[in-house]
Amino acid sequence: MVDDTLRGRRISPATRPPKAVAETRTCIIPECDTRLSRYNRREYCYTHAPTRFPRLRGRVVAER
Repeated sequence: MVDDTLRGRRISPATRPPKAVAETRTCIIPECDTRLSRYNRREYCYTHAPTRFPRLRGRVVAER
């Protein structure tokens, strides 16, 4: 009989804690009171963050 079960290993505990920034921060927009996570390094909340488009394929060509 062939044993076709998939076996894995347990994930080991993290070797260092995640990087955290200041304890209490809010969005940089003056009218916004959204509290940011300790682990969010950005200055804006999700609503006010500038739109960023990822590069999906190809490579970046350096301008000459």
